[in-house]
Amino acid sequence: MINILLCGNKKVFDGALTQLISMTNRTKEAIHVYLMTMNLERVREDFVSITDEQVDFLNHVLRKKNPDNVVEKLDVTDLYEQEFHECVNETAYCTPYTLLRLLADMIPEIPDKLLYLDIDIMIANDIRQLWDIDVTEYEYAAVKEKYGCWLIRPDYFNAGMLLLNMARIRETGLLVKARELIRTKKLLFADQSAIFKSTTKKKLIPRRYNEQSKFNRKDTVVCHFCKRLMFLPYPHTENYKQWQVEEIHKYLHCHTFDEDLEEYLNLKQEFEKSREQK
Repeated sequence: MINILLCGNKKVFDGALTQLISMTNRTKEAIHVYLMTMNLERVREDFVSITDEQVDFLNHVLRKKNPDNVVEKLDVTDLYEQEFHECVNETAYCTPYTLLRLLADMIPEIPDKLLYLDIDIMIANDIRQLWDIDVTEYEYAAVKEKYGCWLIRPDYFNAGMLLLNMARIRETGLLVKARELIRTKKLLFADQSAIFKSTTKKKLIPRRYNEQSKFNRKDTVVCHFCKRLMFLPYPHTENYKQWQVEEIHKYLHCHTFDEDLEEYLNLKQEFEKSREQK
């Protein structure tokens, strides 16, 4: 069993569906997806937890691929409020949902090894290649951040993919330290910076396990559709996600996931029809 951690609200449904389609189309082994969510309408009215209906549909899709696949919803609203209520990083550069992974060591159901993935990720090869990396002596494995390793520090990593050794993390208190930083110190990249500053020992692994710009390489395992810095025709950023099918074709010239995305569009239509009939 491969253990996956995803985080987000009801808006991550398209990202979760596309990502899990791409993963299960290339990975035969069963996966257990822990989907952490919360209601945070006190911050913004659309910060609503992923619905049971959405989770049920994800389970429906995944179990057709492998009957042992499972998506488990973990509502951590109370835990988040206990740890981060109105903290200095609650309105950071991204949504508060990125902070949820910092609660993983406090949840009994979370296993000793866990693969965290941002929602804007697609899987281009068998995820087992990543899962099988040995992190016994480390808190986690990660890939260097494309820009941060030049602008911040050579070992600065992108936290969109983290192969977590939860047993070691509980021993070293990495997430305990990270939560304290989030509560008390305003950080440029919030959760990512907190993890970086709290790390005792990490393993840096090749770029193909978190590719952040070129999505057509044959050996790539994880494609991360994160925000990109562009210099031509003038300095600007681009932020196209995998479920924006026309945009990733037109602007990113990425056709690696065309079959997965066609499946996604059909399944999304099926989901919408089932909702209309209720």
